Amino acid sequence: MPPFANRNAQYGKSKDFKKALRFLFSSLKPYRFAVAISVILSVIGTVLSIMGPYVLNLMQKEIVVLPFNFSTIEKFGIILAIMYVFSFGFSYLENFIMAKVSSKISQKYRDQITKKISTLPLSYFDKNSYGDLLSRMTNDVDLLGQTLNSSLPNLITSATMIVGIPVMMFTISWELTLFSLVEIPLAIGLIMIIVKFSQKYFVRNQRYLGDINGHIEEIYSAHNVVKAFNGEEKAIKEFEVINTRLRDTGRKSQFLSSLMMPTINVIGNVIYAGVCVLGAFIAISNNDLLFVTSIVTFITYIRIFNQPIAQFGSIFSTLQSAAAASERVMEFLLEQDEKADTQNKKLKKVKGKVEFKNVSFGYTPEKTIIHNFSFTALPGQKIAIVGPTGAGKTTLVNLLMRFYEINEGEILIDDVPTKDMNKSYLRSLFGMVLQDTWLFEGSLRENLKYARPSTTDKQMIKATKMANVHHFITTLPGNYDMILKEESMVSQGQKQLLTIARAMIQGAPMLILDEATSSVDTRTEQLIQTAMDRLTKGRTSFVIAHRLSTIRNADQIIVMNQGEIVEVGKHDQLLAKNGFYAKLYLSQFDDEKEIKE
Repeated sequence: MPPFANRNAQYGKSKDFKKALRFLFSSLKPYRFAVAISVILSVIGTVLSIMGPYVLNLMQKEIVVLPFNFSTIEKFGIILAIMYVFSFGFSYLENFIMAKVSSKISQKYRDQITKKISTLPLSYFDKNSYGDLLSRMTNDVDLLGQTLNSSLPNLITSATMIVGIPVMMFTISWELTLFSLVEIPLAIGLIMIIVKFSQKYFVRNQRYLGDINGHIEEIYSAHNVVKAFNGEEKAIKEFEVINTRLRDTGRKSQFLSSLMMPTINVIGNVIYAGVCVLGAFIAISNNDLLFVTSIVTFITYIRIFNQPIAQFGSIFSTLQSAAAASERVMEFLLEQDEKADTQNKKLKKVKGKVEFKNVSFGYTPEKTIIHNFSFTALPGQKIAIVGPTGAGKTTLVNLLMRFYEINEGEILIDDVPTKDMNKSYLRSLFGMVLQDTWLFEGSLRENLKYARPSTTDKQMIKATKMANVHHFITTLPGNYDMILKEESMVSQGQKQLLTIARAMIQGAPMLILDEATSSVDTRTEQLIQTAMDRLTKGRTSFVIAHRLSTIRNADQIIVMNQGEIVEVGKHDQLLAKNGFYAKLYLSQFDDEKEIKE
């Protein structure tokens, strides 16, 4: 069954709807002066709009009474025109201010998310998809910005109208006003019922949107692999499962929220009809013909009064979506940061002695994968780490770089514990070449100088020659200024050579090579080995390798199995022992023989 099939159980109601809304509106605090001006402008503009029918009623009374007083009618007409012009102007300014504020808040959230990414431990990204994170930064933040841009002004306008219109209605007839106000509790009760049932669907909708982005990012980033293993059908089925969930929750949430306006309109129309009957009765009972003009004005107010009440329903629907998005952004921003560096020790002169003392570690508390590991690498030594898959080779490197914190023991560089060093400083001591190459969209020059932008072109070319990649670069259009893109005509092996050159340019005193030659052919591997011998000379180097023929000249070979050191020595010594290493080494030749046969 696809992994997304049972997400309904996980994605229920919002964990804390009120807290999510508080988080959303707390973002307005830095802009409270601008928001206050916007509120004032909105209130004034709405009040002027509300007073329009009242002035129109006064004009109508002048028209009904004979003879006509054209000067008075003209005066009311001018006042009415000025009121509507100013109402439009205030509304325009209020919308302009809120559009500016909401765009700044969206920018602020994206900045915070970007900064948060750099402070999170790697363990967070082990458990969460990149696509979901991108969805939080794009879809969720966009929704928050749209809500603040539209819903907040509408909320202020609607609240002002709900308060102001009854006041104006009371000046016409208190009886009709009391009858009309029955609509408010009925509408509020209806809104609360719909919100209660629809809230969970808005939450699920945002989370499924994150799921679908995560799925798309995962499938299309590995599109070649999916096609190579005929996984298109499975990928499509998983997409259909998530997309169906997204469609269903979207349909249910929109259907429930769309019930608000027509139902409120029905209530308003009933009130509207009742006002007509009751107004006519009052006019006939009091024999007051002028009251007919008041009834017309009152009916106008009733029509206007339905708008903010119906708008409140729409605003609540938007706020539910915004609360779900706010909760997702809040969850991410409140994630536990990587432990801050409290120490800032630095080495006066880096010699390169690296020592593991009784190190134990597990990615999860219940499963330890490195057990009481101890080893010392002397300055300038080339240390090879070998072993079967899952032995803990790459984990050692992760611990050395403090990508993860050890559970027990300590790691020292030149007798100084790494936990007492700033992480940035510690990582600057190592140059890294990983199995998975990473090159960003930009020129080759920018990619090569990524760690040291101040590197001169002469130094860069020297490093690329050492990595045996200079000749290849000179054959490219634009040479070092060629822009690398996702579909650039650069093979995986050539990308690996470029990352090796980048490590050379960095010039760090120690090196980590994690399967650095795994993506190159045999001839290129020989060239890389020659370059690596020059690069690692005089530097403490840790080389993780599966092809054991590439590390025969290592000063020390650590043989690991199930998180423990089983053998240590040089290549010839370990072969002579005829132990675990010898079996690993000979098995590769057996495998090659079987393949040839």
